[in-house]
Amino acid sequence: MINKRKKLSRYRGSHTHGGGAKKKRRGSGHRGGVGMAGSGKRADHKKPMVLKLYGKNYLGKHGFKRPLNKVKYERTLNIEDLDKKIDFYLQNKLVEKEKDSYIVNLNKIGFDKLLGSGKPLNKYKIIGKASEKAKLKVEESGGSIEEK
Repeated sequence: MINKRKKLSRYRGSHTHGGGAKKKRRGSGHRGGVGMAGSGKRADHKKPMVLKLYGKNYLGKHGFKRPLNKVKYERTLNIEDLDKKIDFYLQNKLVEKEKDSYIVNLNKIGFDKLLGSGKPLNKYKIIGKASEKAKLKVEESGGSIEEK
């Protein structure tokens, strides 16, 4: 391999380093600005051609993005909602019936946690997380909760 001189050293003494006239290469002014610069005439005028082509929403910022990676959501289910949908879960074999109680695996039906709103109309054996209020209500109705 041949030892090749760097371009920088070749430009030494050339005044503009291959950039043409002195005024060029001074910044983004030679290119007409950065980003949304230009085509707006002077003062506070809007950019008529841009507005005509793309509409009023082309300029400026719109909305925001939620920081989803920072917020962790738990999919929750209330006791009353479980009572309402118990027949649906039975038909789709997401819940099993054993004598007079229902065996409910929360993960299987698509939830992370059971909450205590409403009165349990049936006996439940629940597998998964539950709030304190939900535990009390389920155990009072003769059921049980098994946390994984």
